[in-house]
Amino acid sequence: MKLPGRTRTLPAEDEQAPAEHRHDSVHKAAHHAAHRQGGIVDVATLDKRPDAEPLDDPDRIDEEALIAEFEAEKPARHLTGWPSWVTSVVGVGLSVFALYWVFNPMPRQVYLPLFLSVGLFLTFLTYRGWPRSEKARKAGRPDRPNVLDWLLALVSLMPGVYMVADWQGFFRRAILPTDTDLLIGTLLILLCLEAARRTVGVLVPIVVLLFIASAYWGSFLPSPFTTANFGWPRLVGHNVMGTQGIFGTPLEVAATYIILFTIYGAVLAASGATRFFIDLSFAAFGQSPAGPGRTVTLSGFLLGTVSGSGVATTVTLGGISWPLLKRAGYPAEAGGGVLAAAGIGAIMSPPTLGAAAFIIAELLQVSYLEVLIWATIPTILYYLGIILAIEMDARRHKTHTVAIETRSPWKLLLRFGYHFSSLAAIVFFLVLGYTPFRAVVYATVLAFLLSFLERRSWITPRRMWSALAQGATGALSVIPVMAVAGIIVGVMTLTGLALRLAGIIVDFSNGNVVLTALFSAAVVVLLGLAVPVTASFIISFVVISPALQQVGVEPFAAAMFIFYYAVLSEVSPPTALSPFAAAAITGGKPVKTMWLTWKYTLPAFLVPFIFVLSPRGVGLLFEGGAETVAIAFVTSVFAVASLAVVTGAWLFGPARVPERLLFLVAAIALLVMTPVFIAVGAAFMVAGVLVHLVTRRRNRAEDAGGGDRDAAPTAGQDAPGGAPTVASRPASSPVGSTPAPVDRPRTER
Repeated sequence: MKLPGRTRTLPAEDEQAPAEHRHDSVHKAAHHAAHRQGGIVDVATLDKRPDAEPLDDPDRIDEEALIAEFEAEKPARHLTGWPSWVTSVVGVGLSVFALYWVFNPMPRQVYLPLFLSVGLFLTFLTYRGWPRSEKARKAGRPDRPNVLDWLLALVSLMPGVYMVADWQGFFRRAILPTDTDLLIGTLLILLCLEAARRTVGVLVPIVVLLFIASAYWGSFLPSPFTTANFGWPRLVGHNVMGTQGIFGTPLEVAATYIILFTIYGAVLAASGATRFFIDLSFAAFGQSPAGPGRTVTLSGFLLGTVSGSGVATTVTLGGISWPLLKRAGYPAEAGGGVLAAAGIGAIMSPPTLGAAAFIIAELLQVSYLEVLIWATIPTILYYLGIILAIEMDARRHKTHTVAIETRSPWKLLLRFGYHFSSLAAIVFFLVLGYTPFRAVVYATVLAFLLSFLERRSWITPRRMWSALAQGATGALSVIPVMAVAGIIVGVMTLTGLALRLAGIIVDFSNGNVVLTALFSAAVVVLLGLAVPVTASFIISFVVISPALQQVGVEPFAAAMFIFYYAVLSEVSPPTALSPFAAAAITGGKPVKTMWLTWKYTLPAFLVPFIFVLSPRGVGLLFEGGAETVAIAFVTSVFAVASLAVVTGAWLFGPARVPERLLFLVAAIALLVMTPVFIAVGAAFMVAGVLVHLVTRRRNRAEDAGGGDRDAAPTAGQDAPGGAPTVASRPASSPVGSTPAPVDRPRTER
């Protein structure tokens, strides 16, 4: 697979590059000598000279290109020249408009049409209508919008202007739209479908058209899906001129929560927080065979707290940490699986989470702070599962220590720990009763002010302009999806199809909560095969949540159950975006990387069954009192550990089929979380450990090599199998001997 954005390796004759782009010759020679001989390389970045020049790295990857390609199903353009200037100006304008709305609210019937029109304008300029030709790519022609793109971009402004000019009359005419209303409404639907096709592929528009067709020809559908026939004026009036279609909750979330959080993430990254988070991760986990994997996991969590994007976090991690994982002994696919699993955690890591979490707050009419609290323990369990898998793989792959010279983590925290302040500020302002919108804006201002505590990270006007532009463009892959997902929700509410489908699920499971949960999980996962996380959650919530509630599941537990299974679309084909992005970096096989990512994430993703299978399960969401929370957490930890043994095939040594089956039964029993099943689960865990110990003793000669694997060689010693321990620095990182360029801060969105 071709690696998008990866700079080619320079031939020997190209080594004489201009001096201003390199270190002096002495420094360069010392660096390459250390690199060849496995010497210790300093990976700390925050203590470098502010004027230090970046080292040209032949393995450097273009993060922006990878994020653009894998953030959505369709790759975005890398604009240059005056089209880039136009999108930058309009993007800054959209971000400023969103910030203005926070302090000067306007009717949603005014704000949302304007926001959507400008978002579509940027989408048609940024995303191609069809793949770029190989001839144009080889010729190196600028990838600029064509005449059709500009035409669609300009036409997309018409609906917003028309609606806002007489917004009260327009939305009052929803039952009896005029001919002009129908024309504008139809035009907006077509524009949203085309924008969605460009950003997430053709499957989402096809699904939307099928739902529209089911409402238009409802009487022709087989029972029990038969509905009344709704004419085109009724469909346009409901989905364009009402509040449950295009301008429903999904688009409102994109125009409020999402764009504000993408602005915040861009500002925080520009302030140097990304470098600090990764430096801290490298410093926290020392010299051990599992150290590189632990570093990636912690980095993924810290970056995910501000990113909310699995792809962006995966790419940022990959560019920095893959060389380290590779030199530690990870195969390409296993390393890609670690990167993708850690990156996907960004979608569920407080305080940002993913777009679906904002929708939960709006749909359930609860504060965003409650959603953050619900997500806390499941996030811990998710990363626990990854850590356990990494510890097992470190022994299976015989990974060895990579010597890394870093500063003390305590010194890093003392000097640069202020980067956590803005994250804490979001929660602090939410506790004080501020709206999430004001909380994130105040946190953004705080991140901006704190950037001036380090000279190299000052957010200059140029950087601020770039962050505002990135805040808008970072939301473009979401805006069209939210708009067309609103159409699906609108059709299902108009026809009553949502409740009918929920009833079918309950009837098929005969009202059994276990079967209903299994069928619901299967439906969400299958839906995720065709659409991204956010669209998958929105469609599933309308259908699955009523089904789960009919069998006694609390609404918030049902919402979180659907949320975590919707996230599985990040590791399921054909929308396995994060694993494919990781494979593009590591050079591994995309499908194999995807399945290994699934293996890493599987233990934690079985945990949501605890939400619905037992009344005590809501303790994982901090509901039900301190005792319930404690029991749920401890039981879930053992359940995740048991499942990790099953998927990782390792305990104190290689775990064979008998003990893995015992741990599988233990994990399933613990998921039910009643006293009897907890006792059964504990008994099977003990039995699994005993069988494993007896088997190891009986096969001592066979397992002697596995025991040797547990010992981690120190720097400079030979690793098992005769492989010498080597030192590494991440290529292209803000965590290497190469500091990040001063004028191009990294961003997650």
